[in-house]
Amino acid sequence: MNKREYTIALAGNPNTGKSTLFNVLTGLRQHTGNWPGKTVIHAEGFFTYKNEEYRIIDLPGTYSLYSNSADEEVARDFIIFSKPDVTLVVLDATALERNLNLALQVLEMTDRVIICLNLMDEAKKKGIVIDIANLSKKLGVPVVPLAARNKEGIEELLETVARMVHGEINTTPLVVAYSRAIEEKIAKLLPLVKEVVGEEYPARWVALRLLDGDTSLLHALQHHPHHFLKEGATYACHCAKSV
Repeated sequence: MNKREYTIALAGNPNTGKSTLFNVLTGLRQHTGNWPGKTVIHAEGFFTYKNEEYRIIDLPGTYSLYSNSADEEVARDFIIFSKPDVTLVVLDATALERNLNLALQVLEMTDRVIICLNLMDEAKKKGIVIDIANLSKKLGVPVVPLAARNKEGIEELLETVARMVHGEINTTPLVVAYSRAIEEKIAKLLPLVKEVVGEEYPARWVALRLLDGDTSLLHALQHHPHHFLKEGATYACHCAKSV
């Protein structure tokens, strides 16, 4: 029987050590090119852990996934349409508050997330103390402290990844509560979105993006292989504008 190859997405802000982690995990087993139809660099690598194969995609470093740029669209589309087995979100432990914005956006898109709290060595030098267990509890997903350039925490990360792909970790991602007005609009739009996308995509996240007028997402939904989305997605967008 052929072994399954697990797919891992690697997301994070620029300058968080994301590429360093990618290099540590993949070594020489990596290659780069461009994403199809984009000028954005596509970096892909492979690693083996406990005799199982993993393919890891280093997504473009972005501060958000709101499709304001080609980098953001690439990262968003891969998480939504390719449905990686695990998404690793790399955060800078010395600038946690700023980095959490991206993490919260990813948590709205998928529940198969592990937070990689990188640059812990730098945080320690600056006297920054982070309650890892409490942060994990608040976010509802595993948080693994790392100093990737020193290869500290890598074994714990790999073990956490392995446990997640095998269904041994249950996550309950934090649901961001928006203003009352926005939540009311989400509630009105959700039934229609669920009717259109079913269980294929996270309905609350799709509703939020439609309310924000994300025409890029609408275009991506319409041109994705799931053709049934075409008319329904357009209708959902019109409804979002009128809510």
